[in-house]
Amino acid sequence: MKLTELDSELEKNQLSGFWKTRVPSHSSEAPYLWKWEPLLDGLLKASETIGIEQAERRAIRLVSPHLPIKSTSHTLQFTFSIVNPGEVARAHRHNMAAIRFVVQGKGAYTAVDGEKFPMEEGDLILTPNWTWHDHHNESEDPIIWLDGLDGPLIQSLNVLFFEDYEKDEQPITRQTGESLNRLGFARSPKENKDHLRGVPFRYAWKETYKALKTMSDGDRDPYEGALLRYVNPVTAGFTYPTMSCEIQLFKAKEKTKSHRHTSTALYHVFKGRGRTAVGEGHLEWKQGDSFVIPLWQWHSHENLADDESILFSINDRPVMEGLQLYREEAEN
Repeated sequence: MKLTELDSELEKNQLSGFWKTRVPSHSSEAPYLWKWEPLLDGLLKASETIGIEQAERRAIRLVSPHLPIKSTSHTLQFTFSIVNPGEVARAHRHNMAAIRFVVQGKGAYTAVDGEKFPMEEGDLILTPNWTWHDHHNESEDPIIWLDGLDGPLIQSLNVLFFEDYEKDEQPITRQTGESLNRLGFARSPKENKDHLRGVPFRYAWKETYKALKTMSDGDRDPYEGALLRYVNPVTAGFTYPTMSCEIQLFKAKEKTKSHRHTSTALYHVFKGRGRTAVGEGHLEWKQGDSFVIPLWQWHSHENLADDESILFSINDRPVMEGLQLYREEAEN
């Protein structure tokens, strides 16, 4: 029997010879940059045409043209949400882990498991998987934030669950700031396994920026500049088991060395302008833009501004490390 005949016969019975298998490449994913202006325009138009009760979450996701699914990357997703003055994005929960990084506005809050977390520009707020959360805008202006989610990974595992709360708003049962007092500085020695998935928490921009500036005056990573990782305050590990949140500062005209790793990273430009060399090209970015660097691609960053530039990012390194698949390599 000829090999082609054998292959055809196997295929008819939903079988395939392993001899046809080839080691897959990562070429299906490529770097991509989303500009802020069309995204902001879309959000503002959506805020005028879509009621919050109609969509529950008035959000626009970033979609890579290089993927077979409508997602920012194969494991992580960026979306941007807008809530108008006086609106409430109703309460629900899901087993996707999510973060909120505020990019514009103040005077709003996110309620997570009974506690209010104020929202101001630069704040990072955590809503771990299966925690009730709703969003409120009590200011006179719209508020816009970045949602980072591990949805693509959870969907690929086919274990996505979602549940609406019985009312639009959950009851507030904790004092504002309680999580910082309960988890940020001291905590009970009694083990709580729920803490391993991440905890509801707010990293205020004022404190984050102070830490960044302190670090920027000391030792700097040759590949990342001054980089901070938002750690789980209970375990001191990654932000979530599926996602690490990070922020980095580059001094004026700073240029980093090139490296690559097996984690995928999604970036949002919080301040400044610059470019990232990735693969054989460059991504030119400025404040408000977002971009993706797929896994195992050489990349380096350069600040083109006369002032500091700041990048916020999420990556799937916790998953890679947990599966013993993380690798990192510096370019000679």
